[in-house]
Amino acid sequence: MELLDIEEKVYLLEENNFTFPSLKMMNNDLVAIGGDFHPQRLIKAYKNAIFPWFIDESNYIHWYSPKKRMVLYPEDFKLSKSLKKSIKNKGFVIKSNENFEEVIKNCANIKRKHEEDTWISEEFIQAYTNLFELGYVFSIECYLEEKLVGGLYGLLINDVFCGESMFAKVNDTSKVAFYHLCNQAKENGIKMIDCQVYNDHLASLGAKEISREEYFNILKV
Repeated sequence: MELLDIEEKVYLLEENNFTFPSLKMMNNDLVAIGGDFHPQRLIKAYKNAIFPWFIDESNYIHWYSPKKRMVLYPEDFKLSKSLKKSIKNKGFVIKSNENFEEVIKNCANIKRKHEEDTWISEEFIQAYTNLFELGYVFSIECYLEEKLVGGLYGLLINDVFCGESMFAKVNDTSKVAFYHLCNQAKENGIKMIDCQVYNDHLASLGAKEISREEYFNILKV
């Protein structure tokens, strides 16, 4: 592992070495580039509070560990009156792990505000499909009239659900999936949902920012 930028402390990962920077070695949100999507590397990254975000024009994977981590404790989920009404009246059916491949493809294809393109490339899709087959990745799916209309996916690491992405084709369906994720988390002893970085939508659902150090300590317990 080579230190590329002394001031920023960004490291170049080696393809045959799955070592990541330690917490003490991290400076900014971007902590490393390079490496590959080997399942062992990905699992080790998440266990060390690191996740891949995108691949640059040089084909380097960028690995992040935000100094301010957006998280949601399942019991803190905010169920609005309008969402409660949607869950009760619109006939959504929730399933888990029935159609992971379609969930991640929809997450890749959905248009998002302030984003020109998706970071979920074919390499990402294959990498997380491999982890799904190994039992590390899970999906929550929302159906309406037997059609997949919303959902999310992420990894379960040390009783922390590391959320990766969500999508909605029908109003409220990503929030409905997130609501059911929180319920499943409470039922199964999952202590926290990692939402990675701040956005207003997640904050409205009850997520908040904690320090990288606090997140790392919770992850390691």
